[in-house]
Amino acid sequence: MFFQLTRRHLLVFFKNKVRLLYTLLVPVIIFAVYIFFLRNLELSTVENTLYRMGIEPNEQLNKYIGTLVDSWMLSGIAALSTITVSLQTNTVFVEDKQSGVNRDFASAPIKRGALIGSYVIFNFLVTLLVCVVYLIICCVYLACMQEFFLDVLDFFTVFGVTLYATISSTLMTVFICAFIKTEGTMASLVAVFSTAVGFLIGAYMPLGMLPNWVQTLCAFIPGTYACALLRYSFMATPIAELEHYVVEVMQLVNGQELIAELTGSFGYNLEFFAVTVGPAYQTLALTVFNIVFLVLNIFSGKKLADVLGVGKKRRKMRAQAAEAAHAPDGAAPSAEEVRDERRNE
Repeated sequence: MFFQLTRRHLLVFFKNKVRLLYTLLVPVIIFAVYIFFLRNLELSTVENTLYRMGIEPNEQLNKYIGTLVDSWMLSGIAALSTITVSLQTNTVFVEDKQSGVNRDFASAPIKRGALIGSYVIFNFLVTLLVCVVYLIICCVYLACMQEFFLDVLDFFTVFGVTLYATISSTLMTVFICAFIKTEGTMASLVAVFSTAVGFLIGAYMPLGMLPNWVQTLCAFIPGTYACALLRYSFMATPIAELEHYVVEVMQLVNGQELIAELTGSFGYNLEFFAVTVGPAYQTLALTVFNIVFLVLNIFSGKKLADVLGVGKKRRKMRAQAAEAAHAPDGAAPSAEEVRDERRNE
């Protein structure tokens, strides 16, 4: 029953071509905006840093800098995609609520736990699929730009972090959207949340550029740590290659200072409450958030399978029964009469 329900949700999602195309295009559009509009801006920022430190860039150094900038932005988009795609995927169970499909589920011999679990797994599978497609596009782009420095271990690390980030995003967005009952509300949430979350997790700019109170808010968003972990997995090898080139090959006196300046300006490590949060603690923080949202989903999961309108009908029947009980010429309706009235409604 669980697998058939999951299969049903997948068929419903992929049958809607417009929604499928929009979901697939979300990370690709952001990627295209970066390539055509933002990449040169990011590169010029790094070049200004080089000139300020008295370093004359050459072709090879520019190649390493380009790899660093591309890895930084592509990893941020990958982290953002796990949230936006998962959020968009939740429209399936919101539509089931509004269209009354949940009434059929409620009247059928289907366990509520199986229905709730099928919605969660369906969301996870679709989000992971879209993110893997995006990662393939990133690898093709880096290879075409001759900036592909990831080895097999780095690739598996990127995939593992993406998998873990997808789990985190699924648990978070399912919990948030479980309380939404209409498609209009869902569309508004997708528009607002997708626009703001890219800045709040540091996907578009380093968190250090944001006001202090916003940085404090970002510390309580799971996507912040997922974005930092993806950046670490994407950028570890390019930074090592850059450090080897400027220190060992170019033999710059201030080579280590340059690496520290770049990693600091790109938000390679997080800093909250005057404490630097490295990859190990980022993983721990993301794990804690996953456990918290898992517990919240266990207690609020029944909201995913809610049948709209039933509560109003029950209140109406109780009011009618109370009125009949206080009527001078009649007695309160029996339980069978109430059931018959409910069946007729």
